Order: sequence, then structure tokens, then C-alpha cells
Amino acid sequence: MKSRIYSVIPKIPDKLEELKKIAGNIWWSWNKNATGLFRSIDPDLWEKTHHNPTLLLGRISQARLKDLSEDPVFLSALDEVSNQMDEYLARSTWFMKHHSDAVGQEEVIACFSAEFGLHESLPIYSGGLGVLAGDTLKSTSDLGLPVVGISMLYRLGYFNQYLNSDGWQQESYSVNDYSNMPVERVRDSDGNPVTIMVPMGTEKVFTAIWQIKVGRVRLYLLDTNLPENTPESREITGQLYGGDKEMRIRQEILLGAGGIMALRAMGLTPVVRHINEGHSGFLIVEMLAHYIETGLSFAEAREMVTAGNVFTTHTPVPAGNEEFSHDLVLRYLRPYLDRVDLNNQTFLHFGSQPSSPDFSMTVFALNFSRKANGVSRLHGEVSRDIWKNVWPRLPETEIPIGHVTNGVHENTWVSGEIRRLLQRYVGSTSPKNPGDENFWKNIARIPDSELWRAHERLRARLVGYARKKWAGQLENMGIRGLPQQNMPVLNPEALTIGFARRFATYKRASLLLSDPDRLTKLLNNKDRPIQVIFAGKAHPHDNGGKDLIREVFHASLSRELYGKLVYLSDYNIDMARHMVHGVDIWLNTPRIPMEASGTSGMKAAMNGVPHCSVLDGWWAEGYRPDRGWAIGNGETYDDPAVQDRIEAKALYDLLENMIAPLFHDRGNGGIPTGWTAMMKQSMYMALSEFNTNRMVAEYTNNYYIPALNFSRSLGLNSMEGAKELANWKEAVRERWQGITINGVDSQKTGGTLTVGDTIEVTARLKAPGLSADDLSVETQYGEASGDDWLSGRTSTTLKFSHEENGVLFFTGSIPCTEAGRFGFTVRVLPSHPRYGRVVEPGLVHWWE
Repeated sequence: MKSRIYSVIPKIPDKLEELKKIAGNIWWSWNKNATGLFRSIDPDLWEKTHHNPTLLLGRISQARLKDLSEDPVFLSALDEVSNQMDEYLARSTWFMKHHSDAVGQEEVIACFSAEFGLHESLPIYSGGLGVLAGDTLKSTSDLGLPVVGISMLYRLGYFNQYLNSDGWQQESYSVNDYSNMPVERVRDSDGNPVTIMVPMGTEKVFTAIWQIKVGRVRLYLLDTNLPENTPESREITGQLYGGDKEMRIRQEILLGAGGIMALRAMGLTPVVRHINEGHSGFLIVEMLAHYIETGLSFAEAREMVTAGNVFTTHTPVPAGNEEFSHDLVLRYLRPYLDRVDLNNQTFLHFGSQPSSPDFSMTVFALNFSRKANGVSRLHGEVSRDIWKNVWPRLPETEIPIGHVTNGVHENTWVSGEIRRLLQRYVGSTSPKNPGDENFWKNIARIPDSELWRAHERLRARLVGYARKKWAGQLENMGIRGLPQQNMPVLNPEALTIGFARRFATYKRASLLLSDPDRLTKLLNNKDRPIQVIFAGKAHPHDNGGKDLIREVFHASLSRELYGKLVYLSDYNIDMARHMVHGVDIWLNTPRIPMEASGTSGMKAAMNGVPHCSVLDGWWAEGYRPDRGWAIGNGETYDDPAVQDRIEAKALYDLLENMIAPLFHDRGNGGIPTGWTAMMKQSMYMALSEFNTNRMVAEYTNNYYIPALNFSRSLGLNSMEGAKELANWKEAVRERWQGITINGVDSQKTGGTLTVGDTIEVTARLKAPGLSADDLSVETQYGEASGDDWLSGRTSTTLKFSHEENGVLFFTGSIPCTEAGRFGFTVRVLPSHPRYGRVVEPGLVHWWE
């Protein structure tokens, strides 16, 4: 018997038509009234559809829709949310106020990332990088930046996690049903789907473009799951971070080069390209080819491409810094290399580093980006150390990698209870000026009793959520009949510690389990009860991380800890939201300096949850004794076992002697006023300093706009500036080795130097074929250590004085501002008369 399958969806009544408009823009996910509106349609179905309003509207009964269309209360709420959305999309923004003329009509700042975590109902993310990218897009919408996101439409996304009966992580994959998600094909002006062809080796891969509306901005997603492609090519967008190296390089060509092609196919010009990790670095080869095809030389095209690139490294962990064999790079990039007319060795040199024979995507991106940064102050320092070989002979402090400390999107992560307190006592949760610390000062006015009662409700909600998850998890694992299963699970009044993040070995999830006897004593203290909730996934190939999960899960089943320590599987944005809202302490125990930033603790802190962590990542900036606790003082150790032993003891001491007593010290009315004071300081810190609006404004002012302005200056008059700069650099490189510093003379203004004196310096050098205008001659002075190394260096530019018999004289002075033992040296860097000082590999001369 033959049959034909068809689908029928509910007919949305005219009075409810606005529901489709709201559901079609992810803006609803950070507007509590909008999420409340969808939940009220059918609370049970809202949970079953994983908070997906598009799917909800496709499954709701026609009878329920009819009732809602006749419900004046619901219709009023719908009008309110619709009006809020319209007002949000139409209002004046920070970017319009400060940079209204910066970008043209069809010009965009393109943010490339392999993943974007916007909401749990859009599973195209794996963890921190994706959630940060999602929060960033939301803030670019809030601030009105002309930004687009570029990523891939994964058929399977990241994996769903479950545990076998022994607690070993297993992975399963669900096919994403994009017909029931707020995703739509990009079409041209005639209504035809836009498709591009992306060369990869000998193949051209047909690629569709989809879009997601994220407030004012758009996230464009590339999709190769098309019938025109081979089965292998259809799998390029099959799975996030899946497959072997060959699949990964195909994904990265699609993301980078394909992303640029997609923007052009839509009539958009990416005047600034923000490369997040090296995954999208191959956009460089497509940009080079594009400029060369307009008539530029490779050197000239390189200047144009580099000028508009911003590169952010997000991790010091080797696995996050992708490398490919030379064979793979040359095989798959051959169509692009042929277009740029570059020989193999010259191209491969741009991705080479002494420590590896492979092609480094991070080094490649650094070599073609005018601006680069890490994601916290400490990570900036670590990155300068890791990548200093890209710029040999430069002091580490001058390696051109800065930092922009990460943040989180407050309207996404602040709970409804805390939001109502902020609206009542602060007035809003969205200051007009990002980073306005003064805006949040009235957090101190929130009454302790109101803050504490709000948090108690959130903790109780988390406990209820965790109990349900835990029970279902054990049932699915086939774990039944354990004697301890009759014991209650979690106490809604106990001090609750949260540990939720990717289970990588360097994050040391089991540090809290290091001393089972002491942990048992802490968690079973009847006067000061403590409990712990763990969550997080390990990478499918990380058996070390999976071992940690099994260790934590086994501990959770032990008689001594059952009900006081739980591990919840299949961590996602929804679970993260419950945890950062409801725990009392957010615990983080990475091995310094492996945590680039970490943002989960920021989310918790915004909700009044103090942080307890080693001084790594963002906490090295955020820590103060009135905001949370530091495990150690930022020390690093040669022996990891010694480090674990020392820091585990420090953690137990903090919990036993400081954290638990403060939490359980209840004054009048049962309010722990010492604790609520710390909650307020945590909120103030996170909301004023560690939010993505501040972060995006910082990127805009210090990275995007300077990159845009410099790119524009090079592109004027048929890219005359790029041609001039490239030709000048070529001439400088040809003559650079001919520079000699003949001597340096110094005279002090008096006999013995005292604070306030100056040292007059004259440098004499020869630079055949170069003029004084081509050079920046500088003194570097600082404190002299035992080996005559100068630390804490300060640079001062010497001024050109005169030329005498082919010798150039440069003079200046060094101030004596404090007592001590100091020294100075002299160096020479290139300096273009129009574009200023140039910092490039190999172009520096020191006085020797």
C-alpha cells in the first residue's frame, strides 16, 4: 500500500499574527516579557519544545489559539511585547551617536566564528566560544553596530551527552529541524535562493546561505547539505568540530573564504573582518585574491587585507590553535593560491613557526591582521609570550597583541528576580553609555532582605530543576534500587556550589574531590550544610575529560555524598541559566594560565553569586576580597601534583573557615548581611565591568574604527595608499640590513644623578638609501637587573637633528623620575611619513 506524508500546521488567527514576527527574531530570547508571553501559551509545551517559539506555534492546538485570540489579557500582553520590539528596533543607538558616519550603506563589520550560542533552541554551539559569540551579537544589536555574524548551519550541531551505567560519557546526535527554528534562506531581489560555489581543491562546493535575525543584526549561516554536492561535501556542515583534519580544513575554508563570498553575493562589503580563533583565517586568501584581481600586486593586496583584519585568540590551549599539514593546505587551497600567483613556500611561510612543522592558523592570522588581542589582561600577557617568535627581537611587552576582556550579555543572563530589583532600585539594566560604572552604584540601595529572598527563590528553583534532572538521568542510566536513593537529593537551604564548564583536564573538575574525608566532613556538616552541583561535557575525543566526569559521577553515588553532590548530564544554555541564577558560589579551578578568560563566573556574579577561583582569566582582574575568594595568589608550579595538593587544601580551608561561616551567619530576620554585601559587590563588578556592551564598545573604539579608518586611508584614489605603503616597505626591507648604529653618546645634566635630572642622548647611525623620515629612532629605558636586562621599559622617540657625512644624528632626553639602578638602549624601527611607525617581523635594529 502506498501512502503520502504531509504536514499540517495551525492557522494563526489574525489577532495573533504578531506572534510570528516576534518568534522570527531572537530578540525575544533576551526580553523577559517576550519569553513570558510564549510560556503563557502552553507552559508544558513550552518545556517540551525546549523554549522554541517557532516550534511551539507549529504544535499548539487550534483550539488554544482560538482561546488566546479572544483573551483580552493575552492580547494586551502581545501588544506590549510587539511594541517593545518595534521600539527596540527603531530607537537611536550608541553607535549612531558616536560613529554615525563610519560605515556606508552596504558596508559591514563581519564577525566570523565557528559557533554562535544564541539560545538552547538553536543548537549550533558547543560551549564558551559560541556563547560568547552569541552574547557579542546581541550587544552589537543593542549598541547598533553594522555587524553581521558568519558561521555554519550544522545539520547535527554539537553532541547530546548521556552517561552509561558506569558514568562514562556517551554522545548522540540529533538532526536539527530548521523548518521549526527561526532560520530562513537568504533570497535575492527576485526571490531566488542565494547560492555560492566555494572552491576546495579540485571541487567546487555549492553552498546555501541562511539567516537568523538577532535584534537589529543578522547571523548568516553557510550550508553545504545540498543535492548538487557529493556526499562528502554535504557533510562539511554536518557536525560542529567533527571529523578528521581533512574535514576540518574543508570547514575552515568554507567558513573563511566562503563567508567572504557569501557576503559579496548578498551585496555586502566586509570593511572590517573580525577573525575569532584561526578557524576562519582562510578568509585572508579570498580577500587577497579579490584585491589582486582588481590589479594590485600581492604586497599591495596584503596591505589592504591586513588593514581591515582584527584577530582575537581565545585560548592558550594547543587544541584551540588549529594546525594543518602543508600537504593539506596546498591541496585544498590550490585554487586560491593560483589566483594570488604565490609560490608554495612563500605562502606556507606566513603560517610557519619554529615549534611545529605544520601550518598554524593562528600565526597566519597574526601575520595578516593589523589588530590582535587576547580576551583578558592576563591572557594578553600569555599570548604575547606564546606568539613572540612571530616578531623576533621585540621585547615581549611590545608584541602587538593587546587584550579586550570578555563580558556577558546582561539582559540574557540576569534572572527575572534580580532584574526586578535592579529596575526598582537602579532604574534599568541597560545604561546608555557602555561601561558606565556610575550607573550601577545604586545596587548598594537594594535592601538585604529583598535581595536574599529573591536569591532563595532562585536557589529553590534550581534545586527543583536539579532533582528532576537527576532522577531522570538515573532512570535513563538504569540505576535503581541503591539504598541511598531513598535519601533526599539537595537541600534548598544549603550553601550550594556550582561547577559547570567543559570537562577538560586543565580545568581540574576533581580538585574538590582530592581529599574525600575532608569533603565528606564539609558536605555533611549539619550546622553549616554545603552541597555541590557539577555539569559539563568533555570533547568526544578527550578521554581524560571523560575520566573526570566518571570520577565526579561515582562520587555522587557514594553513600557519604549522595544527595549532597550531583552531576547533571547534557549541559546546555538552559541548564547554565538555572545554575548561574541559583547557586551561591561559582567555583573555577583551572591550572594557571590555561583559562583565557572564562565567562560563566561573570554570568553568576551578575546574579549576585560570588566567585571562588584561582587567579586566572578574568578573575585576575575582577578579584577583590569583598567580591569573592581567591584560591592562592596566582602562583604557577613546575609540579602539577604539588600544585593540586596545595590548591585543594587552600580551597577546603576557604570553604570551611571563610565561605561557610559567612553564608550561615544569620542576623536579625535570618539574613546573612555579610553575604548579601558580597552579593551586591559581585553584581556591581560584573554589571559595570564584565558585560558585552562594554566589551563591544571597546572593540569598536580601539579595534574596529581604527582598522576601518586605516583601511579607508589606504583605499583612497584607487588604493593609492596601499600601493605607496607596499612599495615603501619593499624599499625599506631591501635596505634594512645596511643600517648601523655607529654610536650612542649620553650626557647627564649634573654630577650625580638625582630624581628630576635628565640624561641627554645622541644616537649616530647610517642608513644607506633611507632618509631620517623613514626611521623611528627610540631610546628604551628601564630598571636594570643583575644581567643588565631592562625591565619595565619606557620608550622615547629621538628627534632627527642633522646629517653629517652620511651619518644621521638623533637626539633626545631621558627623565630621572625615581631612585634606583637603571639603564637605557637605542633601537631603530621603520616609520612611514604618512602612516607612522611600522612593527613587522624582522624590521628592528638594536644598539649592539
